[in-house]
Order: sequence, then C-alpha cells, then structure tokens
Amino acid sequence: MTRIIADISVSRDGFVTGPDPGPDKCLGTGGEAPHTWAYSDDPDDRRVLSEGTARSGAVVLGRHLFDVVDGPKGWDDTSGYGTGEVGTPPFGVVTSSPPESVRTTDLDRPFVTTRLPDAVTAAPERAEAASSDNGKDLDAPALRRLPVIR
Repeated sequence: MTRIIADISVSRDGFVTGPDPGPDKCLGTGGEAPHTWAYSDDPDDRRVLSEGTARSGAVVLGRHLFDVVDGPKGWDDTSGYGTGEVGTPPFGVVTSSPPESVRTTDLDRPFVTTRLPDAVTAAPERAEAASSDNGKDLDAPALRRLPVIR
C-alpha cells in the first residue's frame, strides 16, 4: 500500500525558505540553512537522506516549488531530488497554468491542471510504472503549505 508523506527540511521555527524565495533567488535569503544536512558528509545524515529518498516512488509538487526547482538557481547536476542519492522519481506538478517552457527537461513531470487529489491519485500508478517496487511512498511536499520567513 502506498503511503503519502509530506516531508521537507524545516527550520526550528517552522520555515522552509528564507525571505523572498523564487525562481531567481531559489530558497531566498539564507534559505539554504535548513537544508545543509542534505549535503553533509555525516554518515547519519547520508543514511537518513538515502533511506527517505529511496522510498519515494513519485513526488507531487505545487507550481511555486516547481518554478524554484526549474529556475536558473534551481536543480542541476550537483543538486536535485535527494541530492543525487537515488534516481529521480516521476513528478507531478499541480498548477492551473503549465509553463510554456521548462529548463529541467530530464524530469518526468506532467502538469496536472485539475485538482491536487487528481495528482495524488495518479502518482502511485506512475510510481509503479517507473519502478518494480510498488510499495514506495508518494512524497507530496505540495500537501504541506508552509510559510516563508518574513
């Protein structure tokens, strides 16, 4: 049975980004701080990251997060989902208006223009199609709307 998880690095005061995040500023001013553990050489950090990302069969993003990921300071060959720990699972991006073009053309990421539940319903099927392990989780940071630091 597929579990739906909403996970992301969060600061102690409950924030995911710094002020003014966006496609040109990625996680905003100081927004990388809660995520530095994911790039650490610490064996415990590596194990937690590896175990978590290996369980991800599919990922559902909101359009804002996708714009950051796809932006000029977003994911590249050195950073991306799971910081390179595992292969990239299929993505679904929930949006009312898909972008005309994207930078990250190597991602399997259809744009779901109906509702978030539609993306969540379709994700396990996409995960099964992409992997022989159909017991993987659906990583859905789009389900957890967190404020930005102001």
